[in-house]
Amino acid sequence: MSAWITSVEGTAQAASWATVLALMAAVLHAIFGALQKGRHDPLLARGAIDASYALMAAPFAFFVVPWPEPHMWPIFAGAFVIHVLYKWATLASYRRGAYTVVYPVMRGTGPLFAIIGAFLVFGETFNPVQWLGVAVLLAGLYGLAAYNLIHVTLDRDTLVPALGFAVLTGLFVALYTTYDAYAIRATADPFTFLAWFFFLDGLLFPLLALRFFNGLSDKPPLGPLAVRGIFGGLVAFASFGSIMLATRLDQVGQAAVLRETSTVFAALIGWLVLGERVGPRRLALMGLIAAGAVIVQVGR
Repeated sequence: MSAWITSVEGTAQAASWATVLALMAAVLHAIFGALQKGRHDPLLARGAIDASYALMAAPFAFFVVPWPEPHMWPIFAGAFVIHVLYKWATLASYRRGAYTVVYPVMRGTGPLFAIIGAFLVFGETFNPVQWLGVAVLLAGLYGLAAYNLIHVTLDRDTLVPALGFAVLTGLFVALYTTYDAYAIRATADPFTFLAWFFFLDGLLFPLLALRFFNGLSDKPPLGPLAVRGIFGGLVAFASFGSIMLATRLDQVGQAAVLRETSTVFAALIGWLVLGERVGPRRLALMGLIAAGAVIVQVGR
């Protein structure tokens, strides 16, 4: 698999597979976000998920993939810090706002800054048609944020800080998308990065979640939380792995934009699973997001 990835990088075949992987990541990331915003406190859900994927990744990191090159350890340290800050901002937003309100803003801030980062780091550029697609996508995302700010009544007293943390999360999304794309290209075997990333990334938040759990007077049952963690760990592997392989196979900025169609899937999950009302205006704005991603893809 690793040999095939390195052999097709930069080809038309790689671009096609990158598109499929980015769209797959979009669906899976919407599911992953909903898992953190469900019946359990977001920190407990995140801790269970991180513990699960760290345990799953450990045997692959230690016994299956090639050992990381020496220059990769400082890169892993940088990724660890960036993802800790990203998770902190994400959880702060989820604790204060409804999923269908904060998730589009989180994902909306990311693409523009990811495109800028991809230009500065990798020299990637978009043509005018693709920039039009980015503008349409961002119009949908921030139009949705403005609509929520005016009309949404759920968690109204914490809506403004929730949106503030959502914007901060988006900045970290752009940072980790660009940084991790650099990291996965810095090692000969992309699965070395993925296995060691998941192992190292999953070490901190289970400890924070355990501390929070021990301080609760009304502790939730561990069985459902463990099931959520295992399922979330599998989704995380597929979601993050898909987008990282997409950024290795093709342009980082394009993969970042396509992944933001996750907002449309998040709306469906929020409506069908979490019982959050969406409405025709919000659906129309989410349709703009999908349209923008399509324009970016068709205009390449």
